[in-house]
Amino acid sequence: MGLSTTHLLIFLVIIVVIFGTKKLRNIGADLGGAVKGFKDGMKDGAEKASDAPVATAPVQQVNSASATAKETIDVEAKTKA
Repeated sequence: MGLSTTHLLIFLVIIVVIFGTKKLRNIGADLGGAVKGFKDGMKDGAEKASDAPVATAPVQQVNSASATAKETIDVEAKTKA
């Protein structure tokens, strides 16, 4: 059970009667402008991503044994004392 051509034409006539041709033109123009703006935004975003240099954070090496020993807090030792 699909939509035939006559069903679509009847549906289109009902939409035109309800909204009017001027309102439908405005909706179409607004929708077209939104699609164009979206495409332009995607194009600009791709250009900015390719032009921007990739920044990396400096890597610091830490001796894990000494750093862990200095920063570790023995909670049980504090509560026993």
